[in-house]
Amino acid sequence: MNLIQYFRDARAELSRVTWPTRQQVLEGTQAVLIFVVALTLIVFFMDRVFGFAVRALLP
Repeated sequence: MNLIQYFRDARAELSRVTWPTRQQVLEGTQAVLIFVVALTLIVFFMDRVFGFAVRALLP
């Protein structure tokens, strides 16, 4: 297979892809951002609690 045929095949394959709509992309992005922010807050507060506990236990 030569390089030109490879790119033709790749282009043909991409034309068969079902691409998400803009709305689907925005909804997926929003869900990911909400999840990341929530997880970040959980880790932050767990770090604060464990840090406080360690400081309270150590002289």
